[in-house]
Amino acid sequence: MDSVHLGDDLGIEASTGLKERLAPYLDTAHAVVLEAADVRRVHTAGLQVLCAFFASRGGSGYPTELRGCSEPLHDAARLLGLGTALGLAGPDTPPSNATDASTVENAA
Repeated sequence: MDSVHLGDDLGIEASTGLKERLAPYLDTAHAVVLEAADVRRVHTAGLQVLCAFFASRGGSGYPTELRGCSEPLHDAARLLGLGTALGLAGPDTPPSNATDASTVENAA
């Protein structure tokens, strides 16, 4: 199993770097775990990269997991309806400590 730390920034400026960091794991048959506990800033572009990574690996039958999903990342995925694509349980229900859309940068 490989583990990839996502860092704290999944903003649009970081999306190219994220794509490049994940690319070597696209064809890795064993499990890849994306460590997401430190994510504090999320833009749609970062989520698009993550969704494409999950979809590509899933299409090849390779397991991928998002571990330690931070509240900002969970909220952004929920607001955009991407929880299922990212393997998050209960994407349409906020966690018990969830906040409103104001915690997600560029939520509109």
